[in-house]
Amino acid sequence: MTGDVVTSRDRSLDIAVTGMAARFPGPRDLDSWWDSQLHGNVHSKRYTQEELLAAGVPATLAADPDYVPVRCCLDDWDRFDHDFFQIRKREAELMDPQHRWMLEVAWNALADAGVAPHDDTAVTSVYASMTGSGYMRAMVRGTNSDPGLLDDLIHGSEPDFMASRIAYKLGLKGPAFAVQTACSSSLVAVHLAVQSLLSGDCDQALVVGAGFDYPQAGYLHTPGGVLSAAGVCRTFDREADGVIPGSGAGAVVLRRLSDITEDDPEPYGVILGSAINNDGNAKAGYYAPSAAGQERVIGAALNAAEADGGSIGYLEAHGTGTRIGDPIEWAAAATALRRAGARPGSVAVGALKASVGHLDAAAGVAALIRALLVVRNGMIPPVAGFTERNPLLETENCPLYIPTEVVPWTGELPRRAGVSAFGIGGTNAHVLIEQAPPRERAALEAQASRERLVLLSAADPEALDRMADDLAAHLQSHDPDLGEVCATLANGRLALSERLAITGRTSAEVAEGLAARSWVSRGTTPGTGPAPVVFLFPGGGAQRPGMAEPFTALPGFRRALDRCLAAFAALQAERLRQALYDPHFPAAELNRPALAQPALFAVGYAAATALQDLGVQPAAVCGHSSGEITAATVAGVFGLEDAAMFITARGRSMQDCPEGAMLAIGTDVKSAVALAEEWGLKLDVAAINGPDSCVLGGPADEVDEYQRRLGNTFFVRRLRYSHAGHSRLIEPALPALAEAMARIELRPATLPIALNVSGRVVTAGTELPRHMFVTQVRQSVLFGAALDALASHLPGASAVEIGPGRPLSPMAEAAGIPTVALDQIKDASQSTALSGVGALWTLGQPVTPADLTGDDRRTRLPGYPFAGPSSVAPEALTAPEALARPAPGPKRPPAPTPLPEQPEPRDPAPVDPAEGVIRIWAELLGRDDIPADADFFAQGGDSLLITRLIRRVNSEFGIRVPVREMLAQRTLSGHVAVVRRIRGEADAAPADTS
Repeated sequence: MTGDVVTSRDRSLDIAVTGMAARFPGPRDLDSWWDSQLHGNVHSKRYTQEELLAAGVPATLAADPDYVPVRCCLDDWDRFDHDFFQIRKREAELMDPQHRWMLEVAWNALADAGVAPHDDTAVTSVYASMTGSGYMRAMVRGTNSDPGLLDDLIHGSEPDFMASRIAYKLGLKGPAFAVQTACSSSLVAVHLAVQSLLSGDCDQALVVGAGFDYPQAGYLHTPGGVLSAAGVCRTFDREADGVIPGSGAGAVVLRRLSDITEDDPEPYGVILGSAINNDGNAKAGYYAPSAAGQERVIGAALNAAEADGGSIGYLEAHGTGTRIGDPIEWAAAATALRRAGARPGSVAVGALKASVGHLDAAAGVAALIRALLVVRNGMIPPVAGFTERNPLLETENCPLYIPTEVVPWTGELPRRAGVSAFGIGGTNAHVLIEQAPPRERAALEAQASRERLVLLSAADPEALDRMADDLAAHLQSHDPDLGEVCATLANGRLALSERLAITGRTSAEVAEGLAARSWVSRGTTPGTGPAPVVFLFPGGGAQRPGMAEPFTALPGFRRALDRCLAAFAALQAERLRQALYDPHFPAAELNRPALAQPALFAVGYAAATALQDLGVQPAAVCGHSSGEITAATVAGVFGLEDAAMFITARGRSMQDCPEGAMLAIGTDVKSAVALAEEWGLKLDVAAINGPDSCVLGGPADEVDEYQRRLGNTFFVRRLRYSHAGHSRLIEPALPALAEAMARIELRPATLPIALNVSGRVVTAGTELPRHMFVTQVRQSVLFGAALDALASHLPGASAVEIGPGRPLSPMAEAAGIPTVALDQIKDASQSTALSGVGALWTLGQPVTPADLTGDDRRTRLPGYPFAGPSSVAPEALTAPEALARPAPGPKRPPAPTPLPEQPEPRDPAPVDPAEGVIRIWAELLGRDDIPADADFFAQGGDSLLITRLIRRVNSEFGIRVPVREMLAQRTLSGHVAVVRRIRGEADAAPADTS
């Protein structure tokens, strides 16, 4: 089929592969694993005798001459992050590792697709396949067959429950199916998922497959079987003698190609068509392959894809490496492709099993993942370990060839490949894929210099560190568009409790910051929800030229600032705009009240409005000096126009007063005032900011003299302000302020406000007196008392300082209020409010990250770095020891049946009921350090588990405990008390002598 014909085909039935994740033998991350495939690496391990015994292989089996100590294994197969999935430890131990791996790869496949779990915007179906549970069989051999335990084993290890568990844990609302057709299971699942998408049963499909045998070690070779006697899988090779087992799991996410938007990550590839069938009985035996069935399924898939064989450049074969099976598959594929128009030597053959072993139920999805990487990257890996062609493979006019080294794609474009999987019993599957349609990227490059906010979250601090390291390495090696990175993390990942935020303009800058953990914010979201937040607004002295610029990164800030400036007179608004945006604006002019106060008001009000638009709503407000006008406006006391008029009058009337100066001093106010009196200086207390922080103000020469005499006795800082606010020098301003206030209608506060004049909090609904805002300019600012009142009024509250710099943050922190400065200075030349927003997000404030990312599309980023503790059930560990025992001798005659009146002997009950109840809790919940006040259900218990607990208690203590009492007394101490009381009543009851 020519390129022109290919592009003209109907694409309405095409299915995009939007995400994938895997744990295969070899490197853990998919990029490194793909690199190992290009190098033709074999990821098998040959175990020593000691390693076999440590893995749990019975000594008699390990010593068997037919036992082959080789497997393609997974490191850390037993580790599972059960806390991440909110699964109690004991339940995790009972879960087959395949169930655990599928949860992890399913989570990461969805994240890779740019879709967060629990996302209700699309109906997602689940198709899951797994190998039979050797882990469960080992536990059954090692357990006492307690019915409750067996029930947990079945739910945690049988195929019936894996798809529904994934749907439950990931919040997926589409149909969930277990698909079991032996080795072809997960590729058959891909076919069924495609049909479900095309029929409209779902909007998105998640296909997951896993393969594992317990213990993860070698295998027993059977002459004539499919397992290699040599311990090497040599697919299509002269020396081929079978396959070796492997362990692993893989997942892909599928969507209709027509549903993919420009915001979605570029698909890995497109499924053009697929087919499944069964060999029936037209073969030598149940386990034998059928060339006819395999040929038919490949032909059917080509027909479904409307593709001819000439457009196919790669075939990922089933490739078990058996001397007879390989030639059968080779002949079937060659015939089907040749009949469809493939030219001789035009189709490279891949054989994943030669590298990672046979992953059984996961083999199909694993083969699909590798084939997708081939068509995506345009590189064809060699068949691992290949030495010489199997002489039974046909060569004449054959379209197939075996690559012995990595080669670039040289066939037709777009790149197309086939994937085969054939199951024991004859269920065959074949899928045709194509590289994804290319995308233009030029439009994205214009945003390169813009400051961006990168948000990471994990379930625990260690995972967050691993995630930060992984992202740093990815940014360094791939240099993706930073806007796409931010959009992916904000829109396609679930926000978890441990959080980190960092800003940057390029991927390289963010990578450097992450690697060094510099300029990052970290925090933990409270389990009880976000803390109430207080908005703090600074007053005169905080201003600086260009102070609006850091806030322009907030969506809506410019719009809010324009609206605010429109409330001022035109000439004044223009001068304010220059002062707010121009970093070279004359500082001396901005340090005068007439310009400083309106400028601080405008930037504070606009930034507060933008922050509220992002989702952060204040529980109270407080302003310092002129910042109190901003706070009152945010709390609805002033209308915007009235506030602009009053702050203008306030600044001008104060500027008309005699000039002066203010000095911030790091000591208590009594000591500061005492020194002024001792030195005969007429200074007033402008502000009391805390127990060891105050501000004195007065004539500039007297302030200079005070500062000279004070020397280095205390911390001291001259404020950037031309006048001495809240001093006797400001008294001439009062009549003009009273006149301005007379024209304003104040409204009841919509939020609590901590006041400067009283240091107290007034509640929402309070009508503030007019004279307060007039006399406030002369009275001392009781900011420290106001902060203390806020801490009492809103216990556990945090604060955000909204204005230039962070002059108020140390004061609030000293009052016990954790504070984030919205304007965070990154270095001498940079500051950005994005850093402050990021810090608020890390503390659990309801920031909407999607509002910060714009229209950037999502991209590929490292998945969640799952780790977790080892989770192996004690029953599974003891099972191999039972298998290693000598074979039993001749059967003994059955023991005589006990007489009906003879009770079955039982272990004596513990002397103290607490001992038994604590032990039963520990066994059922899988932990020992349980406090007495722990709630059974909060520790991971449920209705089924408490039923098992009651059954155990009744059995061990010989009592009958009512279910309702154990439900009413849910704590450990409560259960102990119930058992102790009922047992005491039973002991005190008279014996039945009838």
